[in-house]
Amino acid sequence: MAWTGIILGLIFGIILQRGRICFNSAFRDVKLFKDNYLMKFAAMVIALQTLTFLLFAQFGWITLNPKPLNWVGNIIGGYIFGLGMVLAGGCASGVTYRTGEGMTTAWFAAIFYGLTAYATKAGIFKPWLDWVSKFNMKVEYTTPIYSSKAGPTLPSVLHLNPWIVGIIFAGLLLWYTFGTKTTKRQSKLGIKTAAVILAILAPIAWIASAASGRNYGFGITGGWIGLFKSFLAGSPLSWEAWEIIGIIIGAMISAKLAGEFKLRMPKNPITYLQVMIGGFLMGLGAVTAGGCNIGHFFTGVPQMAIGSIIASIFFILGNWTMAWLLFGRD
Repeated sequence: MAWTGIILGLIFGIILQRGRICFNSAFRDVKLFKDNYLMKFAAMVIALQTLTFLLFAQFGWITLNPKPLNWVGNIIGGYIFGLGMVLAGGCASGVTYRTGEGMTTAWFAAIFYGLTAYATKAGIFKPWLDWVSKFNMKVEYTTPIYSSKAGPTLPSVLHLNPWIVGIIFAGLLLWYTFGTKTTKRQSKLGIKTAAVILAILAPIAWIASAASGRNYGFGITGGWIGLFKSFLAGSPLSWEAWEIIGIIIGAMISAKLAGEFKLRMPKNPITYLQVMIGGFLMGLGAVTAGGCNIGHFFTGVPQMAIGSIIASIFFILGNWTMAWLLFGRD
C-alpha cells in the first residue's frame, strides 16, 4: 500500500506548505508575540479530529489506539523535543515540508532528526529507550472503539462514554477557536479550510495505514526512522516512510506552483550547527516521548490519550524555554 502513503502524504504536504503550518511557530508565537493564529488552527483541527476519529471508530472503520502513558518518557522526551524544535527552526512536520521548499537548514535538521531517532529506536541509544519503555502503562478496553489494550484516555480515566467526553473536549477547543480574539496574520490557505480538510484526511490516512499493518494515523518520526532504516539496513520502506516522501514532494510541488521554491541558505553558517543540534534533540526527544508533534499532538490528543496530552504540554514548555533563551530575554 505504498501508493496510499505517497498520495496522502502529498496532500498533507500541500496543506502544510500552503497553510504555513508549523507547530513550533504555533507554540512559540503565542508566547513571544501574542500571535494565536496557528494555535487556533491547532485547537480547531484537534477538535474536529476528535469527532471524526470517534465517528470513524464508531462505524468500525478504524480502531483507536492511544499511545501508552509513560510519565518518564512523555515528560523528559517531550521537553527535549520542545527544546529541539526551536533550535531546528521547525517541528517534525515543519522541518519535513520545508525540505521540499529548498530550505537547506531544514535538510540538515531533518537528517540529524531522522538519524538520531533511528539511533534511539534501534541503534546506539536503544538502551536508553529500553529503560524508558519499562514505564509504559496501558489499560484494558472492552469497547470496540479502542484497541483491546492501549494507553489510558480521558474517557477511561473518568469512566465516561467517549462521545460525552469527546463532545465536551471538542466544544472547549472550538470555543477557544471562535470565542476569543484572533490575530490578523493570515496564510494562503485559511486555518478553517486547512483544519476541515485535515480532520477528514486524518482518519482516511488511518484506514490506509492500518491496511499496511500499522494501526495509527499520520506520523512523522516513524517515517524518518523508516527512511534511514531502509537506507542503512536495507529494510523495505514502511507506509509512514512513503508518507514522508509524499509530504516532501507535495510541499515541493506546492512551492513551485506558487513561485516559492528557492534554495535558501542562512546568512550565518553557524546556523547549520544550531539546526543539527536541534534535529538531534528532536530525534532523541520524539522517540523517548513515544511520538512527535504529529504522533502525539496532532494524532494522539484527538484520541484524548493521557500520554499524548502530557507529552504535548511538555513540547510546549520545552519550546517556550528555548524560545525565551534564544529570543525572549530582550
